Amino acid sequence: MGDDRQLKRVRLGVELSSHTPQPEMVVAGAARTCYSAKELALSADELTPQLASKIITRVVQRGHLSVLEHASFTFAVEGLSRAASHQLVRHRIASFSQQSQRYVEFTALEYVLPPTIEERTELAEDFARFIGSAQKLYRRLREAGVPREDARFVLPNASATKLIFTMNARELLHVFTLRLCSRAQWEIRELAHRMLELCYQVAPTIFSLAGPGCRRGPCPEGDMSCGKPWVPFWEE
Repeated sequence: MGDDRQLKRVRLGVELSSHTPQPEMVVAGAARTCYSAKELALSADELTPQLASKIITRVVQRGHLSVLEHASFTFAVEGLSRAASHQLVRHRIASFSQQSQRYVEFTALEYVLPPTIEERTELAEDFARFIGSAQKLYRRLREAGVPREDARFVLPNASATKLIFTMNARELLHVFTLRLCSRAQWEIRELAHRMLELCYQVAPTIFSLAGPGCRRGPCPEGDMSCGKPWVPFWEE
């Protein structure tokens, strides 16, 4: 299996590292600009958090979602598998910076263990042996002079990665629609839930609208529906 000290099982870590200051005031100001004849400065001066909340709720219910694009949120994520990060980067209205397997030397391979494997001892042991073998081969290739960009080919989808990414509020609502659904893969669903918890703290009106399709009407999955409507954590 190789040297266990060269392996490190990791768990998901998510931080909201930065965001647009007063995101709901910014969004409401943008919405008001669209519908008000007043000068911009006067319109902004009259805004209060309570009024901003009402404006956001009203325009979003009408489908005027472009105003949400004025608020952006930047996340720092670690302990996410490459299997999940491949899904995340498919959201194209975003900016991603991901740890490179080409330039980073993986002397201690960090990996993610799925719960369905963890709960079965024999399979979990087989999994750990496989990860250990991958790490051992990676080291052997590097010691033989194989460049990192080629040695990385033996690293599994379980390999953990680190990312910084930025999305606007409109795209985040889209992400939450897809990734909070019970049919989404467990790891990216956990990531989406953690992201929503952080976003809700700084922009509760905007993100009170978040959730999978069943949050706003019939389940879009049709006969593949789980049959269990999603309940947001602030209503539990």
